[in-house]
Amino acid sequence: MAVFACADCGAVLTAPVSLVALPAHAHQKYGNGVLLPVLLESGTYVVDPEPSGPPWRLWEEVGAQEAAARGVHAPVYGLSYGPPGAVGVAPGDVRGTVLIPERCGGHCCGLDGGDGPNLACAQCGRAVAIRVDDCSLWQVVWLDPHAVRAVCVDEPARRVLSWEELREQQQEISPIQPTGMWSPVWEAAVSVALAHLLAASGGARVVVPDGCVADVFRLATDILLPPGSSAKSLALAGPGLSAATADIALVPRHPQTGEAWPTDAGAAVPLAADVWMYLASTRDRQFIPATGGLPDGVYRDDPPPLLPFRRFQPDPDVFLHTLARLPEVRQPWLREIYDRVRDRRYIRPF
Repeated sequence: MAVFACADCGAVLTAPVSLVALPAHAHQKYGNGVLLPVLLESGTYVVDPEPSGPPWRLWEEVGAQEAAARGVHAPVYGLSYGPPGAVGVAPGDVRGTVLIPERCGGHCCGLDGGDGPNLACAQCGRAVAIRVDDCSLWQVVWLDPHAVRAVCVDEPARRVLSWEELREQQQEISPIQPTGMWSPVWEAAVSVALAHLLAASGGARVVVPDGCVADVFRLATDILLPPGSSAKSLALAGPGLSAATADIALVPRHPQTGEAWPTDAGAAVPLAADVWMYLASTRDRQFIPATGGLPDGVYRDDPPPLLPFRRFQPDPDVFLHTLARLPEVRQPWLREIYDRVRDRRYIRPF
């Protein structure tokens, strides 16, 4: 366990926290005016390996060669030249900070961090973090890696669960919200996996298994990948499931370590563990039911499962962000897909 302290005066700024993997939806923007919950569980923290914050430089100014050296392999609007390694914590785990009034700008209902660090150390006044709680954004506090330092504390760290324990204890995330909307966590997680799946396909058609996996992956792969006789098979693989005969395995990504389940399949596509667990436990179920209802005289006592009011659509921004950082996007066929989705991002590209 660790606490984060002000780099200038040493004042403790967080409760004791343990490191976990950066969620796929960490920087997702969802909906319009939607109030999202906290990004992280209390008692945990994440480290974002990418640069964040100002200064920003436009793609045309940076150029493809310099951008590739920074891990971006397809055109984006701009690149951050801020420090990498921002530390994310739950807002409730922050201690000893005060708001900086002149930096409390937001888009609509709260703070979005657009004005730079908006939290200062209460003891010495140094700007130390950005609190984000505006609508359409996941609530989180990003500590400036140059303004804080980690201090080990004498408290037992959270034990890393084995894959078997994870299968038993990991909470599944329901794909459907009570409103009938798809979960933003699912949209982000599947979008990240879809980018890796396209890269692993090599441009060949992907045969997606029936059931829940098909409901969230098949439409996008059928639209984006060209038809043809050459095809690669996709299968779930993970705790209790083997996909040794599949060309591509959809495997869980450990929520604590970020490591993907090891598989003997030709290629592995990581998927957030809470989403993977749901797919693995309901492989034969379909989110989009067949037409028709129960026969006359048949009644149900239990409430029926939640069903979406529309087909699943990946999050185009999360998809493009992920794909732009995969070296495979430099291949002409995949770059064409990237450009097509980017040009149609606001008119249902999937």
